[in-house]
Amino acid sequence: MPISSGTIKFISSLRQKKVRQNYHKFTAEGGRIVEELLGQSRYVVDHLYALESWVAELPGDPGVPLTTVTPKELGRISQLKTANQVLAVVDIPREAEQLPASIAEGWSLYLDGIQSPSNLGALLRIADWFGFHHVIGGPGTADLYNSKSVQASMGSFLRVHFRQGQLQEITERFPELPVFGADLNGENIYELQAPKQGLLVIGAEGPGVSQAARTQVQRWLTIPPAPGRQAESLNAAVAAGILCGGLRFGGK
Repeated sequence: MPISSGTIKFISSLRQKKVRQNYHKFTAEGGRIVEELLGQSRYVVDHLYALESWVAELPGDPGVPLTTVTPKELGRISQLKTANQVLAVVDIPREAEQLPASIAEGWSLYLDGIQSPSNLGALLRIADWFGFHHVIGGPGTADLYNSKSVQASMGSFLRVHFRQGQLQEITERFPELPVFGADLNGENIYELQAPKQGLLVIGAEGPGVSQAARTQVQRWLTIPPAPGRQAESLNAAVAAGILCGGLRFGGK
């Protein structure tokens, strides 16, 4: 039975942030991400829409409502340029009001005005890779549940805890937590004796860390270029990856 025009219209409307917020739902696409969604408990899958070929390869009952669709129908509800076998409509979990105490127990990322959803997804993958269990999005940071953020994270949004927040809120709640920021004039990351926990602030490409956030940063870090290189700066995600690696595994 074909999916109704109303269902197609609703799923397509989840492209809009205000609709996602109103209904507390988002979409995730592709076999790998959907399989991970079905294997965890933090996110509740509301409904699956999948090609018959994907359904045929399921090892058993997925345990959630499932509608088999045609390639044309999947293309109409997909937010990808090329639809990818299966789309899940997922409930957005309610965010706890208070910052979790575990932020003070390891490394976390604070994103200051990272507007690109693709960059946000890449930063979640970096946090996941280096064991930064929390990522906090400051003012102006992209929406986690934008389809580009979800897809670019390659499933890391399932393992890294993301929430919106103010940097001052974090520093007031955890006054002993070291706060580092990325800046061209900072300390050499390769010479740093890194602590075992802290917060790394990453600013947007171009403007860098905002003035409001700069007042909360205690130490600045930089990635030195090779001698004679003329590049002005690194992509925010690339810089974050290098800095996260340096902080996780220490310097000298």
